[in-house]
Amino acid sequence: MKKLILILALSMSLFGSDFDDAKVAYGIGDYSKAAKLFTKACDGGDAIGCTVLGLMYKNGRGVKQDSFKAAKLLAKACDGGVAKGCFNLGNMYINGQGVKQDYSKAVKLYTKACDGGEALGCGVLGTMYRDGKRVKQDNFKAVELFTKACDGGVALGCDALGDMYSVGNGVKQNNFKAVELYTKACNGGVAEGCGVLGLMYYKGKGVKQDSFKAVELFTKACDGGVAEGCGALGDIYRLSEGVKQNSKKALELYGKACDMENERGCKAYAELKDELGQ
Repeated sequence: MKKLILILALSMSLFGSDFDDAKVAYGIGDYSKAAKLFTKACDGGDAIGCTVLGLMYKNGRGVKQDSFKAAKLLAKACDGGVAKGCFNLGNMYINGQGVKQDYSKAVKLYTKACDGGEALGCGVLGTMYRDGKRVKQDNFKAVELFTKACDGGVALGCDALGDMYSVGNGVKQNNFKAVELYTKACNGGVAEGCGVLGLMYYKGKGVKQDSFKAVELFTKACDGGVAEGCGALGDIYRLSEGVKQNSKKALELYGKACDMENERGCKAYAELKDELGQ
């Protein structure tokens, strides 16, 4: 028994060395060397190594791009218990990349990924249940999955869950909870979450009314490419709420919203331009 334990410990040490060396090579940008070492690790039974290698083949990094090879490696990783492998393989089935497009298979893989702790899988699956896309529409299931995603650090999951609490879909309507979730989403880089949160501060919904905070959040949303955020910020500068009145700034913001194909922004831009006699 002692001899067996010694052999297992030795093999794990050698195995770990391949994987660690591969990570170092990848980190310094030597993708060709990293691919060789991840191949060695994967062939030696390291399912995480198979995952990374699969993604390298999927993206053509350090190896010639090969979606079929990528799918096989991700399947090996998924079968080996790596949730991230299941999630990425699910994406390939959704897009028909390296495999025949199969939505039913993708749902099973996202479920396996989510159950295995891959929060991104929970988020995608939640969206599918919310929209009734390739699964039976179920808001309660969507809430459960978005909660898992949000708790797992997926900001988009927090944003989607905020939407559910805001309107009362699959859960009791709760503006205070929505504010908490949109805050999490905004802090996680979801510009849409900043925009909705800005509106809640502006209107005093689920939070104490604060025009100054609304300006800060609408600015974040606008800078993040959310046309509605630019338009709302334009309104504030036009009406002088929380900022010094500035028609020129308002016109610029309406123009930005219009450039993002926002009809309200285009209309406000035309109206203000006419008012200013330009």
